[in-house]
Amino acid sequence: MVDEDPGKLIEEGADPLAALARYLQPRRLRIANLECVVATTGTAEIKPFTFRAHPRTLPVLAKYFDGVSLANNHSGDFGKAAFAEMLGLLESAHFPYFGGGRDLTTAHRPWVVEHDGVRIAFLGYVEFKPRSFEAGSSRPGVAWSGEDEQVLRDIRHAREVDHADLVIPFMHWGWEDEGTPSERQRVFARRMLDAGAAMVVGSHPHVTQGAEIYRGKPIVYSLGNFLFNGFDTEATTTGWLLEASVNKSGVTRWRTRVVRLAANGVPRVDEHAQSPCGDAGSDTVRQCKGK
Repeated sequence: MVDEDPGKLIEEGADPLAALARYLQPRRLRIANLECVVATTGTAEIKPFTFRAHPRTLPVLAKYFDGVSLANNHSGDFGKAAFAEMLGLLESAHFPYFGGGRDLTTAHRPWVVEHDGVRIAFLGYVEFKPRSFEAGSSRPGVAWSGEDEQVLRDIRHAREVDHADLVIPFMHWGWEDEGTPSERQRVFARRMLDAGAAMVVGSHPHVTQGAEIYRGKPIVYSLGNFLFNGFDTEATTTGWLLEASVNKSGVTRWRTRVVRLAANGVPRVDEHAQSPCGDAGSDTVRQCKGK
Protein backbone atom coordinates (compact mmCIF):
# COMPACT_ATOMS: atom_id res chain seq x y z
CA MET A 1 0.00 0.00 0.00
CA VAL A 2 1.88 3.03 -1.26
CA ASP A 3 -0.50 5.79 -0.24
CA GLU A 4 -0.28 7.72 3.07
CA ASP A 5 3.06 7.32 4.91
CA PRO A 6 4.78 5.06 2.34
CA GLY A 7 3.70 7.43 -0.43
CA LYS A 8 5.01 10.45 1.48
CA LEU A 9 8.37 8.74 1.94
CA ILE A 10 8.60 8.14 -1.81
CA GLU A 11 7.60 11.76 -2.50
CA GLU A 12 10.47 12.87 -0.26
CA GLY A 13 12.93 10.70 -2.18
CA ALA A 14 13.16 7.86 0.33
CA ASP A 15 12.87 4.17 -0.51
CA PRO A 16 10.54 2.36 1.93
CA LEU A 17 11.61 -1.06 0.64
CA ALA A 18 15.39 -0.53 0.75
CA ALA A 19 15.79 -2.83 3.76
CA LEU A 20 14.25 -5.68 1.74
CA ALA A 21 16.53 -5.30 -1.30
CA ARG A 22 18.58 -8.42 -0.58
CA TYR A 23 15.39 -10.52 -0.54
CA LEU A 24 13.82 -8.90 -3.61
CA GLN A 25 16.62 -9.31 -6.12
CA PRO A 26 15.90 -9.06 -9.87
CA ARG A 27 17.07 -12.63 -10.50
CA ARG A 28 13.94 -13.78 -8.69
CA LEU A 29 10.37 -13.56 -9.93
CA ARG A 30 8.82 -11.09 -7.48
CA ILE A 31 5.08 -10.70 -6.95
CA ALA A 32 3.04 -8.39 -4.69
CA ASN A 33 -0.55 -7.50 -3.91
CA LEU A 34 -1.03 -3.79 -4.73
CA GLU A 35 -3.48 -2.67 -2.04
CA CYS A 36 -4.47 0.71 -3.45
CA VAL A 37 -5.31 2.40 -6.70
CA VAL A 38 -2.50 4.32 -8.41
CA ALA A 39 -4.11 7.29 -10.12
CA THR A 40 -4.66 11.04 -10.11
CA THR A 41 -8.37 11.03 -10.90
CA GLY A 42 -11.57 9.77 -9.33
CA THR A 43 -13.72 10.42 -6.28
CA ALA A 44 -13.41 8.46 -3.06
CA GLU A 45 -16.02 5.79 -2.52
CA ILE A 46 -18.07 5.84 0.68
CA LYS A 47 -16.17 3.32 2.81
CA PRO A 48 -14.07 3.45 6.02
CA PHE A 49 -10.68 3.59 4.30
CA THR A 50 -9.76 4.66 0.78
CA PHE A 51 -6.26 4.60 -0.70
CA ARG A 52 -5.03 6.39 -3.83
CA ALA A 53 -1.29 6.55 -4.52
CA HIS A 54 0.46 8.96 -6.87
CA PRO A 55 1.98 7.54 -10.08
CA ARG A 56 5.43 8.54 -8.75
CA THR A 57 5.26 5.37 -6.65
CA LEU A 58 5.35 3.04 -9.67
CA PRO A 59 9.12 3.24 -10.34
CA VAL A 60 9.78 2.19 -6.73
CA LEU A 61 7.37 -0.73 -7.05
CA ALA A 62 8.85 -1.74 -10.40
CA LYS A 63 12.31 -1.76 -8.83
CA TYR A 64 11.29 -4.54 -6.46
CA PHE A 65 8.45 -6.40 -8.19
CA ASP A 66 7.90 -7.97 -11.59
CA GLY A 67 4.13 -8.11 -11.39
CA VAL A 68 1.24 -7.18 -9.08
CA SER A 69 -2.20 -8.51 -8.24
CA LEU A 70 -4.97 -5.93 -8.41
CA ALA A 71 -7.59 -8.24 -6.89
CA ASN A 72 -8.32 -6.59 -3.56
CA ASN A 73 -10.92 -4.42 -1.81
CA HIS A 74 -9.05 -1.13 -2.37
CA SER A 75 -8.34 -1.18 -6.12
CA GLY A 76 -11.70 0.46 -6.78
CA ASP A 77 -11.55 3.01 -3.96
CA PHE A 78 -11.76 5.98 -6.35
CA GLY A 79 -14.12 4.56 -8.94
CA LYS A 80 -13.93 2.92 -12.34
CA ALA A 81 -12.21 5.85 -14.06
CA ALA A 82 -9.34 5.85 -11.56
CA PHE A 83 -9.04 2.07 -11.86
CA ALA A 84 -8.87 2.37 -15.65
CA GLU A 85 -6.26 5.11 -15.28
CA MET A 86 -4.16 2.73 -13.16
CA LEU A 87 -4.36 0.06 -15.85
CA GLY A 88 -3.06 2.56 -18.39
CA LEU A 89 -0.23 3.67 -16.12
CA LEU A 90 0.84 0.08 -15.48
CA GLU A 91 0.72 -0.74 -19.17
CA SER A 92 2.70 2.37 -20.11
CA ALA A 93 5.32 1.38 -17.55
CA HIS A 94 5.36 -2.21 -18.93
CA PHE A 95 4.48 -3.37 -15.42
CA PRO A 96 2.47 -6.63 -15.58
CA TYR A 97 -0.67 -7.07 -13.51
CA PHE A 98 -3.35 -9.70 -12.97
CA GLY A 99 -6.59 -10.06 -11.04
CA GLY A 100 -8.08 -7.00 -12.74
CA GLY A 101 -8.72 -5.67 -16.22
CA ARG A 102 -10.76 -3.50 -18.54
CA ASP A 103 -13.61 -6.01 -18.55
CA LEU A 104 -14.64 -9.34 -17.01
CA THR A 105 -12.70 -11.43 -19.51
CA THR A 106 -9.38 -9.64 -19.05
CA ALA A 107 -9.81 -9.49 -15.27
CA HIS A 108 -9.92 -13.30 -15.20
CA ARG A 109 -7.03 -13.68 -17.62
CA PRO A 110 -3.82 -14.95 -16.02
CA TRP A 111 -0.44 -13.31 -16.18
CA VAL A 112 1.67 -16.02 -17.77
CA VAL A 113 5.44 -15.71 -17.45
CA GLU A 114 8.37 -18.04 -18.08
CA HIS A 115 11.04 -18.08 -15.40
CA ASP A 116 14.02 -20.44 -15.38
CA GLY A 117 12.30 -22.62 -17.97
CA VAL A 118 9.04 -22.94 -16.03
CA ARG A 119 5.84 -21.47 -17.44
CA ILE A 120 3.80 -19.99 -14.55
CA ALA A 121 0.28 -18.55 -14.64
CA PHE A 122 -0.77 -16.15 -11.87
CA LEU A 123 -4.45 -15.56 -11.20
CA GLY A 124 -5.86 -13.05 -8.70
CA TYR A 125 -9.27 -12.94 -6.99
CA VAL A 126 -10.99 -10.96 -4.25
CA GLU A 127 -13.99 -12.12 -2.27
CA PHE A 128 -14.21 -9.37 0.34
CA LYS A 129 -16.75 -6.57 -0.19
CA PRO A 130 -17.49 -4.33 -1.96
CA ARG A 131 -18.41 -6.45 -4.93
CA SER A 132 -19.11 -3.25 -6.86
CA PHE A 133 -15.38 -3.23 -7.67
CA GLU A 134 -15.88 -6.36 -9.80
CA ALA A 135 -15.27 -6.09 -13.53
CA GLY A 136 -18.26 -6.40 -15.83
CA SER A 137 -18.76 -7.41 -19.43
CA SER A 138 -17.84 -3.90 -20.55
CA ARG A 139 -16.56 -2.15 -17.41
CA PRO A 140 -13.15 -2.27 -15.72
CA GLY A 141 -12.63 -3.86 -12.33
CA VAL A 142 -11.26 -6.80 -10.38
CA ALA A 143 -11.82 -10.55 -10.58
CA TRP A 144 -14.34 -11.79 -8.00
CA SER A 145 -14.03 -15.28 -6.55
CA GLY A 146 -17.58 -15.66 -5.27
CA GLU A 147 -18.33 -17.72 -8.36
CA ASP A 148 -16.27 -20.75 -7.39
CA GLU A 149 -16.79 -22.72 -10.58
CA GLN A 150 -15.46 -19.81 -12.65
CA VAL A 151 -12.25 -19.77 -10.62
CA LEU A 152 -11.82 -23.51 -11.08
CA ARG A 153 -12.42 -23.12 -14.82
CA ASP A 154 -9.81 -20.35 -14.93
CA ILE A 155 -7.27 -22.67 -13.31
CA ARG A 156 -7.99 -25.49 -15.74
CA HIS A 157 -7.95 -23.07 -18.69
CA ALA A 158 -4.52 -21.77 -17.65
CA ARG A 159 -3.19 -25.33 -17.61
CA GLU A 160 -4.89 -26.58 -20.77
CA VAL A 161 -5.08 -23.52 -23.04
CA ASP A 162 -2.30 -21.24 -21.79
CA HIS A 163 -0.06 -24.33 -21.34
CA ALA A 164 1.13 -23.25 -17.90
CA ASP A 165 3.29 -25.74 -16.05
CA LEU A 166 2.15 -24.18 -12.76
CA VAL A 167 -0.90 -22.12 -11.80
CA ILE A 168 -0.78 -20.02 -8.62
CA PRO A 169 -3.96 -18.23 -7.45
CA PHE A 170 -3.54 -15.13 -5.24
CA MET A 171 -6.63 -14.93 -3.02
CA HIS A 172 -7.80 -11.78 -1.22
CA TRP A 173 -10.06 -13.41 1.36
CA GLY A 174 -10.77 -14.12 5.02
CA TRP A 175 -11.93 -11.92 7.89
CA GLU A 176 -9.77 -9.09 9.15
CA ASP A 177 -7.76 -9.65 12.34
CA GLU A 178 -8.56 -13.38 12.48
CA GLY A 179 -5.40 -15.43 12.88
CA THR A 180 -6.87 -18.70 11.60
CA PRO A 181 -8.46 -19.38 8.21
CA SER A 182 -12.19 -19.93 7.93
CA GLU A 183 -13.77 -23.18 6.83
CA ARG A 184 -14.56 -21.46 3.53
CA GLN A 185 -10.87 -20.73 2.95
CA ARG A 186 -9.80 -24.27 3.83
CA VAL A 187 -12.37 -25.96 1.61
CA PHE A 188 -11.91 -23.69 -1.39
CA ALA A 189 -8.10 -23.83 -1.21
CA ARG A 190 -8.30 -27.60 -1.55
CA ARG A 191 -10.72 -27.34 -4.45
CA MET A 192 -8.30 -25.03 -6.28
CA LEU A 193 -5.42 -27.43 -5.72
CA ASP A 194 -7.55 -30.36 -6.89
CA ALA A 195 -8.39 -28.34 -10.03
CA GLY A 196 -4.69 -28.08 -10.88
CA ALA A 197 -3.24 -25.17 -8.91
CA ALA A 198 0.30 -25.75 -7.64
CA MET A 199 0.03 -23.46 -4.61
CA VAL A 200 -2.49 -21.08 -3.05
CA VAL A 201 -1.38 -17.73 -1.58
CA GLY A 202 -3.68 -15.49 0.45
CA SER A 203 -3.90 -11.96 1.81
CA HIS A 204 -6.41 -9.47 3.26
CA PRO A 205 -6.88 -10.22 7.01
CA HIS A 206 -3.94 -7.88 7.96
CA VAL A 207 -2.56 -10.74 10.08
CA THR A 208 -0.85 -14.01 9.16
CA GLN A 209 -3.07 -17.09 9.18
CA GLY A 210 -0.75 -20.05 9.08
CA ALA A 211 0.12 -22.52 6.35
CA GLU A 212 -0.48 -26.17 5.56
CA ILE A 213 0.19 -28.75 2.88
CA TYR A 214 -2.55 -30.56 0.98
CA ARG A 215 -1.57 -33.52 -1.18
CA GLY A 216 1.97 -32.22 -1.31
CA LYS A 217 0.94 -28.68 -2.30
CA PRO A 218 1.33 -25.65 0.00
CA ILE A 219 -1.39 -23.28 1.11
CA VAL A 220 -0.35 -20.01 2.75
CA TYR A 221 -3.65 -18.60 3.93
CA SER A 222 -2.60 -15.01 4.66
CA LEU A 223 0.75 -13.26 4.41
CA GLY A 224 -0.38 -10.43 6.68
CA ASN A 225 0.83 -6.87 6.12
CA PHE A 226 4.02 -6.01 4.25
CA LEU A 227 4.24 -2.29 3.39
CA PHE A 228 1.27 -0.68 5.12
CA ASN A 229 0.94 2.02 7.79
CA GLY A 230 -1.85 2.55 10.28
CA PHE A 231 -1.42 -0.56 12.42
CA ASP A 232 -0.17 -0.78 16.00
CA THR A 233 -0.58 -4.33 17.35
CA GLU A 234 2.02 -7.07 17.21
CA ALA A 235 -0.19 -9.19 14.95
CA THR A 236 -0.94 -6.43 12.43
CA THR A 237 2.65 -5.18 12.28
CA THR A 238 3.92 -8.70 11.53
CA GLY A 239 3.85 -10.17 8.04
CA TRP A 240 5.50 -12.84 5.95
CA LEU A 241 7.68 -12.66 2.87
CA LEU A 242 7.04 -15.89 0.96
CA GLU A 243 9.79 -17.55 -1.08
CA ALA A 244 9.24 -20.62 -3.25
CA SER A 245 11.44 -22.75 -5.48
CA VAL A 246 9.65 -24.48 -8.35
CA ASN A 247 10.14 -26.78 -11.30
CA LYS A 248 7.71 -27.96 -13.96
CA SER A 249 6.25 -30.49 -11.54
CA GLY A 250 5.38 -28.01 -8.82
CA VAL A 251 6.73 -26.29 -5.73
CA THR A 252 9.88 -28.06 -4.55
CA ARG A 253 10.63 -25.90 -1.51
CA TRP A 254 9.02 -22.92 0.16
CA ARG A 255 9.55 -20.76 3.19
CA THR A 256 8.29 -17.61 4.85
CA ARG A 257 10.34 -14.87 6.48
CA VAL A 258 8.93 -12.67 9.23
CA VAL A 259 8.79 -8.94 8.54
CA ARG A 260 8.11 -6.30 11.18
CA LEU A 261 6.47 -2.99 10.26
CA ALA A 262 7.51 0.33 11.74
CA ALA A 263 4.92 2.96 12.62
CA ASN A 264 5.20 4.41 9.10
CA GLY A 265 4.54 0.99 7.57
CA VAL A 266 8.12 0.33 6.45
CA PRO A 267 9.03 -3.39 6.73
CA ARG A 268 12.23 -5.05 7.91
CA VAL A 269 13.03 -8.75 8.05
CA ASP A 270 13.30 -10.21 11.54
CA GLU A 271 16.19 -12.63 11.00
CA HIS A 272 15.71 -14.29 14.40
CA ALA A 273 12.01 -15.09 14.14
CA GLN A 274 10.58 -18.42 13.02
CA SER A 275 7.79 -18.93 10.49
CA PRO A 276 6.38 -21.75 8.32
CA CYS A 277 8.39 -23.58 5.67
CA GLY A 278 8.26 -26.91 3.84
CA ASP A 279 9.68 -29.21 1.16
CA ALA A 280 8.19 -31.24 -1.68
CA GLY A 281 7.35 -34.78 -0.71
CA SER A 282 6.63 -33.83 2.90
CA ASP A 283 3.19 -33.20 4.37
CA THR A 284 4.69 -31.45 7.38
CA VAL A 285 4.91 -27.70 7.82
CA ARG A 286 8.03 -26.82 9.79
CA GLN A 287 9.15 -23.61 11.46
CA CYS A 288 12.33 -22.09 10.00
CA LYS A 289 14.44 -19.22 11.27
CA GLY A 290 14.76 -16.07 9.23
CA LYS A 291 18.45 -16.47 8.46
